Amino acid sequence: MSQLQPPIQLQELAEPLLNGQEMQFWLDKAVAWGTVDSPNTQKDICMHLSALKDFLQQLLTHINKVSYSTTDTMKRLPFLGQFLGRLCWNPYVTADATSRRLLFHCLWGLYSEHPDNAVERKANQWIRKVFCQLATEEDNPTAQVFMKHMDVQPKEYHCKVLTKMVAELQEKLAKSCKSVGDFNQRCSCDNILVTSEACVPLVTCPEAAPLIGALVKQPVTCARAELSENFLNALCSALTSQRLSLEDQAVVSLWYQSLPCLEEATLSLLECALTNTRSTPHKLKQQVTQSLLPKACAQHCSIFLVVYDIFRSILKQADVNECVKYLIQTFTSCFLSERALLQHQTSVSLKALFPLSPQSLLAPLLTLPSEMPETAWRHHLNWVTGSLQRMTEEEEEGDGDCSRSTRGHCTVFEAWFLLVGCAHWVQVAAQLLVTSGPEDSGPLLWLLTFYHHPTNRGHHRAQRLVHAKVALDHLQSLFSASAGPLPVHQLQSLVALVSQPQQQPTPPAPLLSLNLLVNFAVFCQQSLSGSTEIVQTVVEGSGLVDEAACVLSSLELRLNGGSCLSCHANTVQLRIKALQNTLTHMHAASSPTEKQQANTHTHSTLPHTLMHITTPH
Repeated sequence: MSQLQPPIQLQELAEPLLNGQEMQFWLDKAVAWGTVDSPNTQKDICMHLSALKDFLQQLLTHINKVSYSTTDTMKRLPFLGQFLGRLCWNPYVTADATSRRLLFHCLWGLYSEHPDNAVERKANQWIRKVFCQLATEEDNPTAQVFMKHMDVQPKEYHCKVLTKMVAELQEKLAKSCKSVGDFNQRCSCDNILVTSEACVPLVTCPEAAPLIGALVKQPVTCARAELSENFLNALCSALTSQRLSLEDQAVVSLWYQSLPCLEEATLSLLECALTNTRSTPHKLKQQVTQSLLPKACAQHCSIFLVVYDIFRSILKQADVNECVKYLIQTFTSCFLSERALLQHQTSVSLKALFPLSPQSLLAPLLTLPSEMPETAWRHHLNWVTGSLQRMTEEEEEGDGDCSRSTRGHCTVFEAWFLLVGCAHWVQVAAQLLVTSGPEDSGPLLWLLTFYHHPTNRGHHRAQRLVHAKVALDHLQSLFSASAGPLPVHQLQSLVALVSQPQQQPTPPAPLLSLNLLVNFAVFCQQSLSGSTEIVQTVVEGSGLVDEAACVLSSLELRLNGGSCLSCHANTVQLRIKALQNTLTHMHAASSPTEKQQANTHTHSTLPHTLMHITTPH
């Protein structure tokens, strides 16, 4: 069908609906109009256009009424492909909206939803080519002459052709059923599959955006109301390359129907967030929100499970990377906010959203600190810590073998994964340690140590707790000191604890100590000038200016959510701003070369890691 052949004689037809002589007449006309480009040709087309439209209407009625397959139709009407093809490539004919609509519907009637043989597959390919030709510009001399005669610019002409074509598709789509009781009953939802296939060449055309959006948002309430795989793949490719712009809800619907597209969007967010070394928690939150993934996850449990599987995979490979933790924490926070907005519309349980997490920890960790009295925080965290301690003890007894104990290492990892997403409670624990005495600091310090070192590799958990306790003692001593020179030996010891370890079998968790340092500077009773001096000395000595700024910014985000004593809110905000200014000046004064080397060392393996992430299908 892709090549036009010389006219052939028509075979006798059994159907009385069409007249053989009339069909031969119009075939002859189509051939004549395509071989002679002259004013007489145009005049002849105009003279016969009305009658041609009547014949096309008869032909369309015949195609729709006779329930033959495309193969049988082509055998009974062997002239059909040649006839329609010549008319579709004739700009004098397609310039008429009614003729173009009738041609389009005739071709649509020949499209095979499920091609059974080479003839039908070739016919589908040819039909798609015709649709594409109607929607794009071509260097067609005949078309150029016609457009010049009509005083119409090529771009304007093709735009109008495309607009009309899209309108016809939308009209057809609107007739599709919304629900069908009997799934075996044939219904107009077949239009959805056929329409989506016809739109494959149109996915990057702005004029087709409304139709494409309507297609992907069409509720799948019927077994036949599915979108073409070619269409979904084309949309995914166009969206990834930013050659397609869809409204937010259409993007969410696309992710719901296309797993590869959802995975691509999630990996794109991961790569973008993890390779942007200067991204602050505020910017990261904005980036995650703009990705639409939290909103999509709140609407569809299946989307959330896929996205979290990807996060789970990368966390297993990069469990010590703070950027990964920040991203998961930020995403979880945005997801919970979106879910709260839809709470009255969804009945999906937490167990369905987090099927692998220890069920006893779901509600306690997913509850926000602002949702309970501050006086209950310490008791709440002591209970969480006790639960986690029991899980780790069971893991050590079973040597972390998931096959020997269903509550072994797998459970501990899933508990830690949940804690990473709900790291607001880790921040609360660090805040409470500022005012904790020796008798009640143990559970909170254990929780912070578990967050930074969830596994007990080399059985070093006890040593790490000792390092954390030493850091806490130094901080309590420094921030409780009266006016006067700061103890130099304690400052030096704290710098050593916060500095990145070089060759130590049991690293002292520098970011844990840094987290405690920032919280002491914000919440302690030490003067602001004294707190600033301590922070500046320790951070400058350790070289962790950016990391300290990140911890401070993350703390500010949590406090803006209401997790702070109202009577101390203004004081805390003033201290945060002052410390941020200090760190900003320190950052500006630091060497660009050193910063660049540090970033290269920290993030050089991230893109490689992302390339190896797979999710269970």
